Amino acid sequence: MSARVVECQLCPKQCRMAEGQAGDCRVRANVDGKLRALTFGFPVAVHVDPIEKKPFFHYYPGARILSLATVGCNLHCRNCQNWEISQANPEDAEAHALPPADVVDLAVREGVPLVGYTYTEPLAWYEYTLETAVLAKQRGLRSAIVTAGYVNDGPARALFKVVDAATVDVKAFDDAFYRDVCGGGLRPVLNTLVAAREGGAWLEVSNLVIPGMSDDLGKIRQFARWIRQNLGEDTPLHFLRFHPQYRLENLPPTPVETLDSAWKIALDEGIRHVYLGNVPGHETEVTRCSSCGRPVIERSGYKLLGVHVTADGRCEHCGATVPGRFGRPA
Repeated sequence: MSARVVECQLCPKQCRMAEGQAGDCRVRANVDGKLRALTFGFPVAVHVDPIEKKPFFHYYPGARILSLATVGCNLHCRNCQNWEISQANPEDAEAHALPPADVVDLAVREGVPLVGYTYTEPLAWYEYTLETAVLAKQRGLRSAIVTAGYVNDGPARALFKVVDAATVDVKAFDDAFYRDVCGGGLRPVLNTLVAAREGGAWLEVSNLVIPGMSDDLGKIRQFARWIRQNLGEDTPLHFLRFHPQYRLENLPPTPVETLDSAWKIALDEGIRHVYLGNVPGHETEVTRCSSCGRPVIERSGYKLLGVHVTADGRCEHCGATVPGRFGRPA
C-alpha cells in the first residue's frame, strides 16, 4: 500500500483513500497521508430532547438528553429522515465549534444529565462520540447513542466500555434490503447489537416498517426470534411507522394494521415490551408490567404522564422487576 494511501478500519467498508480523498461517509478523509475525522468538534445540531424521542422507553423515563450530531453517515438509506445532514459534505453544512469538553460543560451548566449522539450516524464521527463520552463519564454524566450499528466489532466494543445505552436501528432483517436500500449489510449490525449487550449498555432496538420493502411478516418473526435468542426477551423493540420522504416519496405510509401484526408477532415470539412508533394514541405507548399487566410507565407521544417503577426497577403494583434504568441518572 502506498504511504500516501490510508485505509479506514472503522466500518466494514474499510475505505482506502488516496491523499485528498474522503471515505464513503464523507467525514473521514486522507489529509496529508493521515486519516482525519473532518467533523471532530463541529456539530451541526445541538438540542435538548426528551429521552423518549430517541426512542428510549426504559432508560430513565422523563429525563432530558443533550443531543448532538455532525454531518455524515456510512449508510445511504433511501428513506433517511435526516438526509439533509446525514448525506451532506462537511464543507456544505453550517457547523459550530463545540469540542468534547465544551459539550460536557454545556450539559453540566444546563443541568442535563445525559448526552446523546444521534440524528446522523455517531459511529461515523466515532472519535468525537468516544472522547465526549469519556469526558462525560468523568463528570458524572451518562451517554447514549442512536445508531444504525454498521461498524466493525473492535470499535463497537471499545465504545460500549464508556457509552451507557444504545438504540440500534435495524433497517430490516434482510441482507438484500441493506445492500439495495442502504448500501450496507445486516451481519455487522447484528454483531453490534451483541457487542452492546455484552458490554453492559442498556439496549433498545428499532425497526422502520416500510410498505412493500421491509414489511414481510415472516422476516419480522425471524427478527423477533433472533432478538429473544441473542439479546433477551426483555429487550424493548420499537416498530416505527414509515412516512414518505427523501427518495421513497412514492410509497404510502405504513398501514397501522401491518404494525399491529408486527407487534403481535413479536409478543408471540416472547418479546415482553413491544412498541409502535409514529402512531399517536396507540395502546403501546404505555409500558406494562410483564408480571401483573398494570401500567408502569404512561406516555402520550414524547410526554411522560406517570412512572410507577421504583428507582431499583420494581413495579410499584406487584414488586416484579421492570427491565431498564430508573431513578435519577447519576
